[in-house]
Amino acid sequence: MATKVLAGITVEVTDEGYLTDAGKWTPEMAAEIAKEEGISLSQKHMDVLNYIRDKALKGETLTIRAIGKSGIVDIKGFYELFPGAPLKLASKIAGISKPTSCV
Repeated sequence: MATKVLAGITVEVTDEGYLTDAGKWTPEMAAEIAKEEGISLSQKHMDVLNYIRDKALKGETLTIRAIGKSGIVDIKGFYELFPGAPLKLASKIAGISKPTSCV
């Protein structure tokens, strides 16, 4: 495990940059991680990130389809907010573990 300073807080991250302790996450950290990924967070991004965190911290399995049915954003919108690998990228920015469905 490596350490990284995000928003002035030293946190442990995996080799891929995912936080190892979701409890240390802050919205300010999300903004820094997103910036590293070339994304400027909007309120819509934050709504999706909060939804993802809520579901993940309850132990629910995350899927792109479930996020598309969340009422916050449809699947196309999810890909627009988090281009490329949206679930993987959004999970990283949300400070949760990499979803098992992502390679």
